[in-house]
Amino acid sequence: MTLRQLALQALVMPDPATKVRAVRALWADVDALALDVNAVLPEPAGVPGRPARPILVAPKDVPARSPFTPEGRAALLHAIAHIEFNAINLALDAVWRFPGLPPDYYRDWLRVAAEEAEHHTLLADHLASMGHAYGDFPGHDGLWLMTWRTREDFIARMALVPRTLEARGLDATPPIQAKLRRAGDLRAVEILDVILRDEVGHVAIGNRWYRWACAREGFDPLALYPQLVARHQAPPLRPPLNREARLRAGFSEAELAYLESPDGL
Repeated sequence: MTLRQLALQALVMPDPATKVRAVRALWADVDALALDVNAVLPEPAGVPGRPARPILVAPKDVPARSPFTPEGRAALLHAIAHIEFNAINLALDAVWRFPGLPPDYYRDWLRVAAEEAEHHTLLADHLASMGHAYGDFPGHDGLWLMTWRTREDFIARMALVPRTLEARGLDATPPIQAKLRRAGDLRAVEILDVILRDEVGHVAIGNRWYRWACAREGFDPLALYPQLVARHQAPPLRPPLNREARLRAGFSEAELAYLESPDGL
């Protein structure tokens, strides 16, 4: 099987631990695997594969996640573990779904999948040390919903998943770390350091391929972005932005000025 076929096979696996092992094996063998960039793969049933739990609810129905009680801290970390599990799926989806792209694109997104698998594992292990498991708390489906909405629009996928929804993690992580530090959970702070470092690279990959696609199609990336936000109903940003992390992830000053404007927020 080719790399993209194996990515699809991993995507439909419902068990998180099995999916993590499959992604690790794929990334370890990436240089040896055949890659057919032009194959148009049929979509099977069961995309994405995920376990019966957590129960999925509307974002407004996800319980409060104060880190200053053991249960609240577990719920907060579970929410992040849920994001990271969905991020494995969105990265695998980016690998298999879109044909005709440069080989580096598929390698980039498989690396993202492997790093998201490590993030989910770190958080799941930490939850276990607290007496909880992934699936113990409800979650929402916002990240996968945008992945699904952009399944037929490659430029929109790059614009609205890595460099919009995932980029929100760059803004949200430092305030969460500050709360966890006050709550005394230094292991969680360390895990989020790893996640923040890697997510800068993931957002940079989104920026790279968004700009590449815009150049190929003759679009102005800055002018196109608000059109895609409106077309696919992307959620609004939550200020303040983590400017330093976003600059390292490849956002320009012009893009940040737009995002910080009333129109952008």
